[in-house]
Amino acid sequence: MTLSNSTIRLGMFLLVGMTVAGFALLVWSDGQNANAEALLKPNEVSLVESGMKIYQTQCATCHGENLEGQPDWQTPDNDGLLPAPPHDKTGHTWHHADNLLFNLTKFGIAEIAGLKDHKTSMPIYEEVLDDAEIIAVLSYIKSTWPKAIRDRHDQLNQRTRKAK
Repeated sequence: MTLSNSTIRLGMFLLVGMTVAGFALLVWSDGQNANAEALLKPNEVSLVESGMKIYQTQCATCHGENLEGQPDWQTPDNDGLLPAPPHDKTGHTWHHADNLLFNLTKFGIAEIAGLKDHKTSMPIYEEVLDDAEIIAVLSYIKSTWPKAIRDRHDQLNQRTRKAK
């Protein structure tokens, strides 16, 4: 199979754009909403139960009832939008510190990455869920990860706090 020049250029454009957006997210998240950092409580049963209920009503339609995400989530659809990624162990959610996950959910990628023309199907939850509800949802998501991944995520949060 031979790729056309336009397909290669599109792929390179997407790769560079995602790299820039990822870097911008990391830089932006360091100064934003520090109160949300390390607030995920995957062992608090009542918080996780509340988060699971909110997840089912607010997130499962796109991210899946079992956090599995949409098929081909790393490939843009016909509108150029990326499908919803998984939040289970197969996704990249656990690669991001608590404060970044919180800010992505509350403010959206366009806001935190400074990409005002960025198109996404991910809603902004700033006026839909309060901070405690966002933390409950994220705590529920983290509660589903295997212990080894939760431990790695905890280590990431520790490194993030030390870097500040």
